[in-house]
Amino acid sequence: MRGDQLARQWRIIRAIEGARYGLTVAELALLEETSVRTVYRDLEALHEAGFPIYAEKVDRAKKWFLVDTYSFKVPPPFTLTELMSLWVYRDLIKAFQGTAFFDSLESLFKKVQVTLPPTTLAYLDRIKSTFSVDIKPYKEYGPYREIINQANQAALDCKSIEIAYTPLRTDKETIRKVDPYKIWFHDGSIYLIGHCHLRGEVRMFVVDRMKLVRLTEDHFEIPKNFDFEKYMRHRFKVMQGELYEVKILISPEWSRWVGEKIWHSSQRVKRLKDGSLEVCFDVAGLQEIKMWVLGLGGEAKVIKPDSLRKEILEEARKIAHHYLDDQSKEREVI
Repeated sequence: MRGDQLARQWRIIRAIEGARYGLTVAELALLEETSVRTVYRDLEALHEAGFPIYAEKVDRAKKWFLVDTYSFKVPPPFTLTELMSLWVYRDLIKAFQGTAFFDSLESLFKKVQVTLPPTTLAYLDRIKSTFSVDIKPYKEYGPYREIINQANQAALDCKSIEIAYTPLRTDKETIRKVDPYKIWFHDGSIYLIGHCHLRGEVRMFVVDRMKLVRLTEDHFEIPKNFDFEKYMRHRFKVMQGELYEVKILISPEWSRWVGEKIWHSSQRVKRLKDGSLEVCFDVAGLQEIKMWVLGLGGEAKVIKPDSLRKEILEEARKIAHHYLDDQSKEREVI
């Protein structure tokens, strides 16, 4: 298949790049578990695509190398395939469009574009036709460009900021002084994590619910005992709450799809005789995992905790009521 061929050629060029003393066609065939004839075809395709590869006889063996001084100069500390990987993954930056991060990354990709020859870029575009990277959903962060820039600079300078913040579940805006520890991109959204002076603890703020009031001259130090990974460890996504052990039964039809993914670092799975899957998590708060379970519909059943079972049941009743109510209105019209 075409996708397999491109993936194999990518691995071959990486193997040659990493082999200080070159590789023979036989060695490449062994690495790829394919035939010598196939490797020769791949090498020819890579050469035609503009890759700086050549063959040289070493100790009676013909070995393939990557040219060190090529017609284009790969800027240190990058390697050729690292630059190529950047080009293939350039679609990932769409989520940052309108921000300074996007501008800088776009500038980087333009440099990559002028560094790689047209034949190599054409080859990489062929790879993109079979391998695509996308982030959905994501927000438009252009309107928050200055907030992100200034919050990021304040975090770098260890200076406090004052923000007007509107939480998700209320329209009431509060003024808060925050020591910004980290800017974090997750699941299509940008967050600021820092010490909130109003609440007296580390909090997470959604950037698009922030309005920057002012940058202060007050300096802060991130506590030595603050560990971002530890801070996020028990959250199913971003929300925090009481710690629960959650056990969910996944139907045999959906057990493979659920079991193939890592949904949380605490995930534990057990396959049952009927083909179903028992999944356990230790999570802080139930709101986000409740939405995850609801997204699986009738393919998931909460075993514990009982409080989550009751919340799912209540949501199911609300959903059923919406549709039953619509049916009643339709009958009235008829």
